[in-house]
Amino acid sequence: MKRDRRTKIVATLGPASSDPAMIERLFMAGADVFRINMSHTPQPRMRELVSAIRTIETRHGRPIGILVDLQGPKLRLDTFSGGSVDVQPGAIFVLDDDARPGDAKRVHLPHPEIFAAIEPGHHLLIDDGKVRLVATEVSRNRIVTKVEVGGRLSDRKGVSLPDTTVPVSPLTDKDRSDLEAALETGIDWIALSFIQRPEDIAEVKKIARARASVMAKIEKPQAVTRLAEILETADALMVARGDLGVEMPLERVPGLQIQIIRSARHQGKPVVVATQMLESMLASPVPTRAEVSDVATAIFEGADAVMLSAESASGRYPIEAVETMSRIAETVERDAAHGATMSAEREAPEATGAAGASAGPQPEGARE
Repeated sequence: MKRDRRTKIVATLGPASSDPAMIERLFMAGADVFRINMSHTPQPRMRELVSAIRTIETRHGRPIGILVDLQGPKLRLDTFSGGSVDVQPGAIFVLDDDARPGDAKRVHLPHPEIFAAIEPGHHLLIDDGKVRLVATEVSRNRIVTKVEVGGRLSDRKGVSLPDTTVPVSPLTDKDRSDLEAALETGIDWIALSFIQRPEDIAEVKKIARARASVMAKIEKPQAVTRLAEILETADALMVARGDLGVEMPLERVPGLQIQIIRSARHQGKPVVVATQMLESMLASPVPTRAEVSDVATAIFEGADAVMLSAESASGRYPIEAVETMSRIAETVERDAAHGATMSAEREAPEATGAAGASAGPQPEGARE
């Protein structure tokens, strides 16, 4: 089972890939690590998947990594009296602590921590940024906003706060329970979602007690701002481009990907690039040329691993997606430009003590 590449492939398990026979086929096709997304996986099912992977690992005599991805805190609107409303650009819309169903002018926001942290001028992105609001007035129980990008608001849609550091733990009660359950099974990695600061990672590492390594998912502007500190605490990074592209302008994501990869490489920490890498293979047996370039670019930049999400979890062609990604990685690593790029990024070695001493002042007459 020798791989002809050093780049690892992470495959997410889901409805299309949770049968033990399919997991083994994905492994044979080139998957090195399997991701279990706890947003969609009950604990009993997680234990079954871990057991199946370990059985395959024993049968083939090759280590297989298991990454358990915690759901993280979800900030959501409450409900609307008619299920949904349309808001127009320039309109005033209020989020408050009134638990009554919302309408076209207001809705309940059941998160007091947001009221305490948000400031005028901060943005609120609803439903993955489909609706964009900006706060104009803030009090302890009411946020008055102006609609910058209009659209439909509906029940329980997610709220993102790209400008606001919310004083909330990255671990919900569900996450703590899932974390303990995953650690009991002997998994290898824990991925932590929606982190904002290094203390978020330290909290998980304290619970893990070295039973698993902790991967920080970089998907919020606050995490980008404190990347160096987060990198010191985390065991690895993931460039989670989906949420990162919601909370920041899309055109900034490629540059941030390079920045995060280089920072991780300089610290000797593994880095994974994720989200929509072969998205068209949800329904097609072959990827687009742009997707092939995207995967290749991540590997040329120095990513240690590339990840399949929905492509392997719920797509029609999970095996083909893994095989495609494997072929791309093998081809890139054989390219002369890949070796040249990796060599160029290496920092010059620091002078040793002896070398430093020899370069210092010499006794009088030493050159005579």
